[in-house]
Amino acid sequence: MNPNDNPLHQQLQSDLNHLRDQNLLRSLRTLDAAGPLITRDGRQLINLASNDYLGLSQHPRLIQAAQTAAASFGVGSGASRLVAGHLQPHHDAEHAFADFKHAQAALILGSGYLANHALLTAIADTDDLILFDKLSHASIIDAARAANATARSFPHGDLQRLDQLLTRLGPDARHRFIVTDSVFSMDGDAADLPALADLADQHHAHLIVDEAHGTGVLGNTGAGLTEQQDVTHRCLAIVSTASKALGSQGGIITGSRTLIDTLINRARSLIYTTAPPPAQAALITEALSILRDEPHHQQRLNTITRHVRTTLTDRGWQLPELAPDCPTPIIPLIVSDTDKALALARHLEHHHILAPAIRPPTVAPGTARVRLSLRADLTDHHIEQLLTTLGPKPS
Repeated sequence: MNPNDNPLHQQLQSDLNHLRDQNLLRSLRTLDAAGPLITRDGRQLINLASNDYLGLSQHPRLIQAAQTAAASFGVGSGASRLVAGHLQPHHDAEHAFADFKHAQAALILGSGYLANHALLTAIADTDDLILFDKLSHASIIDAARAANATARSFPHGDLQRLDQLLTRLGPDARHRFIVTDSVFSMDGDAADLPALADLADQHHAHLIVDEAHGTGVLGNTGAGLTEQQDVTHRCLAIVSTASKALGSQGGIITGSRTLIDTLINRARSLIYTTAPPPAQAALITEALSILRDEPHHQQRLNTITRHVRTTLTDRGWQLPELAPDCPTPIIPLIVSDTDKALALARHLEHHHILAPAIRPPTVAPGTARVRLSLRADLTDHHIEQLLTTLGPKPS
């Protein structure tokens, strides 16, 4: 049967055509590398599209760690963690990460998406309540909806509305969970974690923080916003990822020994999937060693972030407000209209800078933007090329 004669395929193609007409159709484009400079269509571009904030994905120590682990343990784990897939690199990485996050225990999964799904679906049930920030990552939203609990969003950063929801819905719930990103991936702003922890205490709720964009970037040791705002001990769980500042791959949940043991026994996205490759776990351990041994990566990122933010603000670009002690390398240039965002991205690419246009449904209609993602291995020349290309914000 010709797929074009199938009513389902016809509907799918119609939907794709509709996205194309709205300039919302997305596609995959192959790059030759993932470092600070990449080549696309034969042109070298400064890479401001990656979340490799510290540039560790290209670090010689990580490359060597992957090669060593693969040579010692092979390239695949071969089984679920609970069957025969829990190898020494997994054990070592979880102990190292628990120490790094000032927690009793840690659990590694294949990605941050899987980690959020594992956590919320394992601990929340029919009589429970999950309240999450509306701008939280899709993995939090999907996990909250997949859990059997009542799930509601609250407007971004609106603590008053969160308090109202806890007051109205909380008394009927067995357990109450407040879930938020620490650093929000599209705006680059940060949650007020102490205030959220205060509300959690007031309403006998549990605070869960996703540190995907905070780990390796914020905090004295790079442990994230929870470390910087001194709320680690007030969180039920912290979800981190190794796929951004740590330069590799994997989602890691940290918390009490009781919590982690519960996930090992209940989390379907851990139990019914093959363990991450041993090299992936070894990379997490080595990345933590690099954070400890080479703090200049985090310091460099902080320096260029402050410079770019200050310069753009002085030139009329309106950026989300941040606390002075919380510079994040995610800088959104919000131009509202999808066509304008695409035009700005094309302008940057014409000047050898890759920065993606972010369009609905990733962001809300009317908030299309170009997202700049800074990285520690950019040179001063790269930064000045970016600032010169952008110039003052067009009127």
